[in-house]
Amino acid sequence: MARYYTTREFFRQMPIALLARYFQGRGLFGDLDFSSMKDGKPDELFAAWLALPEVQRNEMDADFIGIFDMSCEKGFRAIIDEARHQLRETPEAITPFVEMLSALPSHFNRAMITFLDHNACWKGATRFYHADTLSYWRKRKNLSHQPAAVDDASIQKFTARIGTYFHHTEGRGKNCVVEPYRRGELDYFFAYPEDYSQQGPEWVNGEFGLRPHNPAFEVIFVYSAKEGSLDLHFRGSYKAIEPLQSMFATAILKLDELPPDPKDARVYDLAPLLQKSFEFIPAVGSGIEKVVVKKLRLSSRVKKGDRITLEADTAVNPDAVYTLLEQIGKTLPMNLYSITYVELVASVVVDADKPAKPVKFHITHPNSCSLKYDELDLKLRDMLEASGIEPKELAEELEAVEA
Repeated sequence: MARYYTTREFFRQMPIALLARYFQGRGLFGDLDFSSMKDGKPDELFAAWLALPEVQRNEMDADFIGIFDMSCEKGFRAIIDEARHQLRETPEAITPFVEMLSALPSHFNRAMITFLDHNACWKGATRFYHADTLSYWRKRKNLSHQPAAVDDASIQKFTARIGTYFHHTEGRGKNCVVEPYRRGELDYFFAYPEDYSQQGPEWVNGEFGLRPHNPAFEVIFVYSAKEGSLDLHFRGSYKAIEPLQSMFATAILKLDELPPDPKDARVYDLAPLLQKSFEFIPAVGSGIEKVVVKKLRLSSRVKKGDRITLEADTAVNPDAVYTLLEQIGKTLPMNLYSITYVELVASVVVDADKPAKPVKFHITHPNSCSLKYDELDLKLRDMLEASGIEPKELAEELEAVEA
C-alpha cells in the first residue's frame, strides 16, 4: 500500500518526545510544553509549525520526508546494513545497536533515533533504501572477482569518465560526483552527473513563478565480487549501458577492458578493413590526423582454430600490413577467412604546440574494443561509428541488408 507524506500525519505518527528533541536541537519552540502533549495529537505543535517562516519549514520538511521514508521495514534493514559497515572496526557493538533499535515500539522511532543519535549511518542507509525501491536494473555477468577499488584516485577517475562521457555524447554531465558504499558483500556506487538545466514552477516567499535549477540524474552500480556481476540502474539511452559498464570495469576493477558478454548480440563489422582503400572518417576538429592498421588476425571459416596473424612495421610504409595481405592472398583462398582482430594506431593532435600523439588500440570480433571513455578515446569511438565499424545488433544489420 502506498504511503503519502503530510507534515500533520508525520507529527501524529512520531512520538512527541522525539519531535521535542528534534526541535530543541534547532532552538525552536522553547515556549511549548511538550511534556503536556499526547502522542498522536499534535494540534498545538502543528499550529506553531505553521507560524514558522516558510524557509525554515522547507528545510525541516526535507528532513521529515526522509525520516518518513525510512520509517518502514525496508528502511530499518538499510539502517542495519549501513551500521554493520560503520561499526566494522568494533564488531562487538553491532549486536547491542541492532537490539536497541529492535526494542523500540515502531519504525518511526527507529528512523528518528537513527537520525538524531547515529547520523553517521543516515546517509548511507537512505542511499540503500532508495536503491531497494528501484525496479529497473541491468545485470552484467562474466566480470572478474577483483575487489572494487574505492581509493580517491580510482573514484576520481571513475567520476571523470562518467562526466566526460555524458558531456561528450549528450551535452550534459559536465559536473559529476560518485559516492561509494559497502553493504555486506556488495559494493554500491551512486553517481550523480549534472543534468540539463530546467525551469520548474515553485513557490518562493509567497510568490509563484518558474525558477531555473541544475538537477542531477543518477546512475547506480552494485557490484558483487563473489559472483563477478554488476547490476546497473540507469534510466536513459540504451547505448550508454555498455559504456557505463566498461568505465566501471576499467576504473574500479582495474581491468584492461570490459570482458565480453555472452548475451551481447552486437558485432563489430571488421570486413571493410580487408580493403587497402578503406578510409576512416574522423570528425572535423577531432585532432585525428590518420589511422593505420598495425596488425590483422584472420580466422578460418572452415577449420576452427586456424588463424593467420599479420603484423608489419608501418613507420615507413603505412600500408605494410596490406602488402603482406596481398602476398598471402596469392597462395590462400581469402574468401575462407574473416578478420577477427585488428590493431590500429591513430595519430591525434592533443596539444596544438606538440606533435601528434600515437594512440594504439585494438578491436576483437565480435564486440570487444580496448578504447576507454575518456575525452580522447570518445573521439576515436565517434570515428569508428562514422566509419561504419562500431558494433550493431544483428537485427540492425539484417534490416540494413534488406533496405
